[in-house]
Amino acid sequence: MIRTVSTQAYPDQKPGTSGLRKKVRVFQQPHYAENFIQSVFDAIEGKTGATLVIGGDGRFLNREVIQVAIRMAAANGFGRVVVGRGGILSTPAASNMIRIREALGGLVLSASHNPGGPDEDFGIKYNIANGGPAPEKVTEAIYARTRDIAEYRTVDAPDIDLDAPGEVQVAGMAVEVVDPVADYADLMERLFDFAAIAQAVDGGFRMAFDAMSAVTGPYAHEILERRLGFPAGTVRNGTPLPDFGGHHPDPNLVHAAELYELMMGPDAPDFGAASDGDGDRNLVIGRGRFVTPSDSLAMLAANAHLAPGYASGLKGIARSMPTSAAADRVAAELGIPAYETPTGWKFFGNLLDAGMATICGEESAGTGSDHVREKDGLWAVLLWLNILAATGKSVDQIAREHWARFGRNYYARHDYEGVETERADALMAALRASLPSLPGRSFGPLTVEAADEFAYEDPTDGSVSRNQGSRVLFRGGSRVVFRLSGTGTSGATLRVYLERYEPAGGDLDRDTPDMLRDITAAAEEIAGIERHTGRTAPDVVT
Repeated sequence: MIRTVSTQAYPDQKPGTSGLRKKVRVFQQPHYAENFIQSVFDAIEGKTGATLVIGGDGRFLNREVIQVAIRMAAANGFGRVVVGRGGILSTPAASNMIRIREALGGLVLSASHNPGGPDEDFGIKYNIANGGPAPEKVTEAIYARTRDIAEYRTVDAPDIDLDAPGEVQVAGMAVEVVDPVADYADLMERLFDFAAIAQAVDGGFRMAFDAMSAVTGPYAHEILERRLGFPAGTVRNGTPLPDFGGHHPDPNLVHAAELYELMMGPDAPDFGAASDGDGDRNLVIGRGRFVTPSDSLAMLAANAHLAPGYASGLKGIARSMPTSAAADRVAAELGIPAYETPTGWKFFGNLLDAGMATICGEESAGTGSDHVREKDGLWAVLLWLNILAATGKSVDQIAREHWARFGRNYYARHDYEGVETERADALMAALRASLPSLPGRSFGPLTVEAADEFAYEDPTDGSVSRNQGSRVLFRGGSRVVFRLSGTGTSGATLRVYLERYEPAGGDLDRDTPDMLRDITAAAEEIAGIERHTGRTAPDVVT
């Protein structure tokens, strides 16, 4: 029996770049999760009899909200819910599940790379029928509904056993608990040359994969250790935990420092990698060689033809605006389009659906292709493994040869976390006001060629997204970008992206901080970061 529950709207349920993310305590407020889920259901059409996929990264509150969502789906007319066993579905696996089940969409319960636990973060994201994050017109409709919602619908039914595969009924709606790994692993086996990788493993190729006590553990155990033959122990921190073992599941050099130290040490394996909380990001480190996400995108695109799934070539490459232009140089040589979009994977969806791009990437460690409509951490790791197996080269060799061919974009991101929102907003407002006066001005040895606020017109539907970050471009191909992140749950994160292009034949193997010193100084002078925020140094450098 459907039960209608009266509620009051919350004013803070505006989805960010990847859904609604808040502290667990916020989601535990009366009706908070229910309000948002009902608002999602109210904003979408075609629910009657449709299939809905539900899964998450296993973080604290995951199981409880899944039970709530199942009952609400039944009350809102869905015909079937497909849920990962244990409530587990990595974000790329959820995207794949939506696509192969021809679902109306899916609820992905995750706060991605943010910490988990009773005092940490939780999130809910809605993905549409193509498997990708809801576009802005959908998230805007969801937000509009959250502001005036007065009731939600549910049914009175006991919790289902999320750990028991099979099908049960909830108020006349079928609920199917499925293996969260098998379909995704099968897809990876179709895309990549598992036989060649397994042969390299038999020949002594070694790797270390840090699942960060997050969702990719089960996927990595199945694919890396069982299907490819890497020895047990290759996958570290491979059991998903509600608090990620107290770790911050963000695959960068700060939070994956132990892996970095291993890969820079005397007994380093050939390849090191990590993934994040929900499995859509990646970290790639060769023996003695860290590869930035921007460079990884470019190198993967340049070598993708070595994998069976991409042997016919790429249709195009897309990158987020703050991501370095390294991939653009690959696209130019391949004679294919390069697209520059705002931050947020949803902006790649139209390009992928239209067959205009094959590989996409973001500087925040997200890389993926047209196999799903999300970034995909393990996909990137497997493509690297395929390239290494096919060439017999090391990561360091791949990187050096790439730079010798295309030049190198020295690149870093400086994050100032937990900045008071008012201060961050004031900094960005002053910066935007100064942009028209910057061209022609010099900051040390750098001269500004152009400065603007990035806006994007989608080439598939003509929609325009404005105010996507402030860009200052210097003569010679260097630049600095400023934007506020939409992935945090408290305060604001100011992100400053620093990039210097060094052409082929130039100085290609220097320390990145040295090569970016002039740009770092110019960024401070242009934006007045210390003056506005009181911060003298970033919290995280990646």
